[in-house]
Amino acid sequence: MIEQLHIDGVFLITPKKFGDDRGFFSETFSKKVLEQAGIMQEFVQDNQSLSVEQGVVRGLHFQTPPHAQDKLVRVTRGSILDIAVDIRKGSKTFGQHVAVELSAENWKQLLVPKGFAHGFCTLTPNTEVQYKVTDYYAPECDKGLAWDDAALGIEWPITVSKAILSTKDMAHPTLKELPDYFTFSG
Repeated sequence: MIEQLHIDGVFLITPKKFGDDRGFFSETFSKKVLEQAGIMQEFVQDNQSLSVEQGVVRGLHFQTPPHAQDKLVRVTRGSILDIAVDIRKGSKTFGQHVAVELSAENWKQLLVPKGFAHGFCTLTPNTEVQYKVTDYYAPECDKGLAWDDAALGIEWPITVSKAILSTKDMAHPTLKELPDYFTFSG
């Protein structure tokens, strides 16, 4: 099942899962199924992270052009609150976000398009997140947005004082301070 969320270009995808007494089988990615829904991204790299503690916040991250990335995010162990923030200047949804719980149990995936900052907070210990991207990592294009910017209105499941972040993620600018890396054209 593929569902367009309230911000254009952001999709919630739930692959079919077939189970029996042995376990289950699922096609977790099918280019053909996505293309039939009008999703034409060409993924070139898979990434995986493990967050040992509950309350780990990763993000909000994005890559700028010419190495901007679409992401297809899923959880293979544990659960997260996954966030995508529209940072396309001129978009009618600029600064708005989508928040979705992704878990190994609910089997949902979030498609985060270029022009969005992406991040998540782990809801359980030992959470593994896997995601596909449409461009390779480019350190010179690696940017971020302050996860706790009040202007974003994100209801994180953790307080600022309890969040576990990298030093890098603590230093990102707010939306107001963010340069115009992306411009909406649509």
